[in-house]
Amino acid sequence: MHIEDRAVRAPLDLFHRTYHSLLRSTGEIQIQALIEPFASSEPSLHHGARDERPDLSALTYTSLRLPACIDRVRLVLLGQSHEVFARHGYGAVTDWQPVSAPGRRRKMFFDGRETLAVLIASPSDLDDIIPMLVAFQLEWNKIHDLLSGPQAAQLSSLDDEGVLAQALGLAVADVAKLRTIWGEETAERLGMIAQRKKRFAARMLGGSLIDYERAVLRWWIHIEESLPGLNLRERPLYFVSSNTHSLINLLSGFALRNSEELLGHIRRDEHAGLLAEYHKIVDEQVPSSLENFLYYVQKKYQADPSSAPYFARRAEAEAALGIHRIPSRFYVDVDAQVIELSRLDPALLDPRIRVAGCEELRRSDALLLNIDYPLGLSAYQILKLVARSVSEVRGVYVIGKAATLNGKIGDVLIPDMVYDEHTANRYSFVPAFSAADVEPYLAHGSVLDNQKAVTSRGTFLQNEAFLDALYRDFFTDLEMEAGPYLNAIYEQSVAERYPQGQTISLLRPPFDIGFLHYASDTPYSKGMNLGSRNLSYFGMDPTYATSLAVARRILQQEVGRLG
Repeated sequence: MHIEDRAVRAPLDLFHRTYHSLLRSTGEIQIQALIEPFASSEPSLHHGARDERPDLSALTYTSLRLPACIDRVRLVLLGQSHEVFARHGYGAVTDWQPVSAPGRRRKMFFDGRETLAVLIASPSDLDDIIPMLVAFQLEWNKIHDLLSGPQAAQLSSLDDEGVLAQALGLAVADVAKLRTIWGEETAERLGMIAQRKKRFAARMLGGSLIDYERAVLRWWIHIEESLPGLNLRERPLYFVSSNTHSLINLLSGFALRNSEELLGHIRRDEHAGLLAEYHKIVDEQVPSSLENFLYYVQKKYQADPSSAPYFARRAEAEAALGIHRIPSRFYVDVDAQVIELSRLDPALLDPRIRVAGCEELRRSDALLLNIDYPLGLSAYQILKLVARSVSEVRGVYVIGKAATLNGKIGDVLIPDMVYDEHTANRYSFVPAFSAADVEPYLAHGSVLDNQKAVTSRGTFLQNEAFLDALYRDFFTDLEMEAGPYLNAIYEQSVAERYPQGQTISLLRPPFDIGFLHYASDTPYSKGMNLGSRNLSYFGMDPTYATSLAVARRILQQEVGRLG
């Protein structure tokens, strides 16, 4: 079996085709209709789909990526912008209650009764949301059947973990996991599950290519209008897809200059675990970086109401350095940062990125655009639009999470070949990075370069047969954005739209290209994914190792150009 064998992909393609065809309807579709094709595809994230017992890994994964109000939701509306919802008779959905999920960045609004409006940026959002609704409903109804059956009479209280575990056919430790996911709301949510079955419906509003392109266009116009003095259209640009914290921390140095206040926070609020880690780092008992530790503490400090003056000062310091934050509004939920390289202060940079000659940056006219990495196909729309809107793109660098078939959680994967499931294109290219660029900054994992990556359509659109076929073809890196980004880069290399089913060599790309993926999932370890394990503090290690490599590369490239 190989990656392009139809037999391998048939059940996954059937499920994918089924919900996309149903969503063409102008009315509501019932999620129940997707249960059988979903279970038949045997998704690797939902090994227990057909078991009578609840699959807590799948329930955890979906619970972290759906808002808490999902318990009350019946109808999920899917549209590209608030105008699309208004055009279909739903009024100003942005006046509804904004809701969020801890494990997925997406703009959602709840009407307080039974309707959830979800803003989507590309078909990849459908490939993410619809399988999650199917999985959540399936697991909800399993628990409902168990709690409403003969065992229900034995339940004097849903707070009794032993009795509840017996009723659900689970170990007490597994029931404790429910409390980890749902916290103080566990008993209330189980009570709602016991009372009624879940019957989700979904309705697609809009959905044309123009609707998606319009949403991305208005996202970019908002960025331009927020920075009228920068002349974005006339300046060269380095494009980075990563997160909203690491590059700014490295370039501003604010956390390092205010380390005493950050350490005072963990001492004052008795963060025993963090304080112990700090002493281990100082005493060189662990190989962790003190700088990375301070960045992590700063992120935790933001949740403390008393930190408002600290972050007000940070905003002033960033503005003085030409670092601009532009939060997303009503469209694509992708925050952006625009950084003027000429205004950075070499003395304030994280010492690990002070490259030789960085004082020359004061002569630079280049900008660095960092976006909070988008999901799937929206990456294509964003990079294509940005490239059309600026005078020159000088580099594209992508940092993101991935699943690994040959490594472990926390490893960094550097591909030089990408197979895109959306187009069946195979891209090969010379990457901007090698293991040597990341290894000096990674304390706890390994760096695997010369890897082959697959851009998957969705996390639930994988099963064991598919993963085995990938591994037979030596594909070890599963992620969701590289293919769309490479399709956009292709269109900046030749005078035609990206093809389908072709082998493409970008040996002479129009600019620097680099993908750095850090492993957050190991699909071959059943249930070992971000639904069952949070990277937390140790996720900072690969995040900053890859960010350091990108920051150094950009500064070196620009200093070299100026020289």
